Amino acid sequence: MEGIRSSCVLSCYSSKTYFRLHHQALEYPFLCRLPLPLPLPAKRQFTSSPTIRSCLPTLALQVQDQQSFHKSKEMLPKIDKSGRFCSPRAARELALLIVYAACLQGSDPIRLFEKRVNATREPGYEFDKASLLQYNHMSFGGPPVTTQSAEEADELLRSDEQDSAIEAEVLSAPPKLVYSKLLLRFTRKLLVAIVDKWDSHVLVIDKIAPLNWKNEPAGRILELSILHLAMSEMTVLGTRHQIVINEAVDLAKRFCDGAAPRVINGCLRTFVKDLAGTGIAQASKQGSAT
Repeated sequence: MEGIRSSCVLSCYSSKTYFRLHHQALEYPFLCRLPLPLPLPAKRQFTSSPTIRSCLPTLALQVQDQQSFHKSKEMLPKIDKSGRFCSPRAARELALLIVYAACLQGSDPIRLFEKRVNATREPGYEFDKASLLQYNHMSFGGPPVTTQSAEEADELLRSDEQDSAIEAEVLSAPPKLVYSKLLLRFTRKLLVAIVDKWDSHVLVIDKIAPLNWKNEPAGRILELSILHLAMSEMTVLGTRHQIVINEAVDLAKRFCDGAAPRVINGCLRTFVKDLAGTGIAQASKQGSAT
């Protein structure tokens, strides 16, 4: 296999073909940053239209699980002594963004990762490491939030805009400034596993993914990339199934919309079940042969 450059099939179609058909309208510049568009975390939606604002004095709007969507200080990322991310969650997130960008470009994710890691920084570029302390790997979009006043809605909107600016700064920064050496090595292992298992996992995904995903794979690049990431980590790196599934669901909650987390959870559990059945069958064959 020559990487995703020559075999970029996500399900029954190729995202490379999708990129080629749309390259006239979309450009993905590559300096030292990840090609745009970035799959930034999904954000909450606020009820803040002029019509609703005018009715606020007479309408009692309730906050729907508001506190569960605020940034939690307890969920801030782990930072090592050098001031860089050092948690496996950060490595999985980086690997996902690289695979996503590789699919859009029709390029090899390992080469793309190495190119980004070793790229020369833009002249005058400075990265504020204080943003790492504010970055939250566990911030999820969640359902629409309604507020009791226009001021409260404005405050929540400003908070989300600030979080978005921090996320864009961190996710687009040169990896050596953001991630520890250990995490960069782990990220590369994940990408090698994904490329190694890509063709075989395409066939598996074609069996376990819902029909609407297979009918529009170009619109599900991010979701299918999460499946590739999780399946490869389980089969190649040997990470415990439950840990990988939980991480994949959290990534889907963070970067995808709609029912993607639930669908990915179901797909991966089916994959694990089939994997266990295959292992039992192989063990029984070996036992009968001896």
